Amino acid sequence: MLVTKLTKLLGIRVPVVQGGMQWVGFPPLVAAVSNAGGLGILTALSQPSPEALRQAIRETRKLTDKNFGVNITLLPTINPPDYEGYARAAVEEGVRVFETAGNNPGPLIKFFKSNGCIVIHKCTTIRHAKSASRMGVDVLSIDGFECAGHPGEEDIPGFILLARAAQELQIPYIASGGIADGRGLAAALALGAAGVNMGTRFMCTVERWVYEFGSPLQYKNAHQCYLSTIHQNIKDKIIASTEQDTIHIFRTLRNTARVFKNKVAEEVVAIERRPGGAKFEDIRHLVSGARGKQVYELGDPDAGIWTASGVVGLIKDSPTCEVLLRRIEREAEEVIDGLKALKVDEPLKAKL
Repeated sequence: MLVTKLTKLLGIRVPVVQGGMQWVGFPPLVAAVSNAGGLGILTALSQPSPEALRQAIRETRKLTDKNFGVNITLLPTINPPDYEGYARAAVEEGVRVFETAGNNPGPLIKFFKSNGCIVIHKCTTIRHAKSASRMGVDVLSIDGFECAGHPGEEDIPGFILLARAAQELQIPYIASGGIADGRGLAAALALGAAGVNMGTRFMCTVERWVYEFGSPLQYKNAHQCYLSTIHQNIKDKIIASTEQDTIHIFRTLRNTARVFKNKVAEEVVAIERRPGGAKFEDIRHLVSGARGKQVYELGDPDAGIWTASGVVGLIKDSPTCEVLLRRIEREAEEVIDGLKALKVDEPLKAKL
């Protein structure tokens, strides 16, 4: 059993947090991760309203008696969502762990801390991490350039960011981006992290439930069934992919995002590379959230933009969350034990 500052703080068995993912972080996956020993995270903005988030929290509680959290990501948008409403609804429903990300998180962090909540804030630079630390967050999620979604604009890989975090930060931090197995967890722990955040790896899992008479979201006693928030075609696509199958969009707009390399993403990049560049209005029709949601619902990998990191090259199966986390835990322990074996009491004599 791996015991870290993260497992103690969150009351979890495995130091693994499921990152908040748009159109993915729904009750079935969240509860499956928490039941398996990690921390599941509901994505607030995947719900159409604060009231819908309330219902998602209640549905999740029917599926697990373990801790889980809520992600609220502050997005650059002309018409901002009701962030305050989502935050208030989650706190009123008894959620006490939050993952925040994006610009100007101060008011949200202040609200959560005033209500006795634990806050994990995601950062892509050390200076932003130190700023969030001063705001009172409990854990920092250090997001390297290899992550899915938004890696920032400074292109700093995780190995360097994590080592710098060890030099500069006074509160626990976890590694985010580029992690899919026990080797990655062991490496993150060696670099000073208290755990890891995984997103893409959890996209390719099977949520295992028990139910009786009705919806698995209403019952959890009796027969087994399988649910998924992501179409099997997308999981098969991930398994068949390599580490070269992601691409960056929005580079010229200074809002870089790593997504799966499909026809839509390549069209976006082509438009951005036109002489004179591109404005967001030129690509808005290609990158709409509604199209991205259809990817997971219809199983068409070219229906829209969907986020993924290079760890798609490491993913070879679609296990239950329970099997996945048990495997990661075992692999990490084996790596750590193997590293111990490298240390010897007596220097080895060189062979001539």
